[in-house]
Amino acid sequence: MSTRKHLKSLVEARRGIIVPGAFNALSAKVIADLGFEAIYVTGAGVTNMWFGMPDQGFMGLHEIAEHTARIRDAVEVPLLVDADTGFGNALNVRHTVRVLERAGADCIQLEDQVAPKRCGHFSGKDVISTEEAVSKIKAAVDARRDPDFLIMARTDAAATLGFEAAIERAQKFSEAGADILFVEAVTKADEVRALPARLDKPQLMNMVIGGRTPIFNAEQLGELGYGIVLYANAALQGAVAGMQKALTVLRDDKEIQESSGLVTPFAERQRLVGKPEWDALEKCYI
Repeated sequence: MSTRKHLKSLVEARRGIIVPGAFNALSAKVIADLGFEAIYVTGAGVTNMWFGMPDQGFMGLHEIAEHTARIRDAVEVPLLVDADTGFGNALNVRHTVRVLERAGADCIQLEDQVAPKRCGHFSGKDVISTEEAVSKIKAAVDARRDPDFLIMARTDAAATLGFEAAIERAQKFSEAGADILFVEAVTKADEVRALPARLDKPQLMNMVIGGRTPIFNAEQLGELGYGIVLYANAALQGAVAGMQKALTVLRDDKEIQESSGLVTPFAERQRLVGKPEWDALEKCYI
């Protein structure tokens, strides 16, 4: 089964699979090594870790496509890719779909924010008209070459137009051909519970650590009928916390031992990047 068909079956099962976000190839390998069934290539994570900048529309198509291609080479699990607003109008969306499909994405996420977009849990968001947003989803659906390539439609309308307006938009995205629906930054537990019953297509619920949406256990969300439970930047936040702890000890104690528990052992680091496999392959050419 292809990764695209596999992702489609995972989503349609609506059992709340946890999908962590990866910000580079090594973080993707860690996620896959731990047994997670799919990976989200996070635009916020790429922006934070690659540029050291906030998630406010600084990432472009080139950057996310390059990271997608590298991650695709590193892991074999399905990839959902954050394509922000599609980087322009409906014609730009068409180009974005072609580029990311070619880079190895199995699904892309498109949102309805006004450009430049910002993190869904930041203040100051605004959304484009429903008509323009629908036209962009239609363009994405028409542009894909592989019918198993999935289109995920996100709306940020809950923050600016209200919960009911967000549901109305999401339903129109469904009618335009979106395969997965994503209502971002709902703020009430009752809204989280209501969405699977109000919308027909499989849905993603975004669990932003420290964000505006109340945190639910993934098993609870699966029981409600969500297809995907996204933790887009858990790995990033964990990595930053780990770096801060290790480097604080290095600064204060002037050394770090492997036995400290603050760093991944040297041998484990080499295992994760596949050094034994590369060593074996090298012998084939000597």
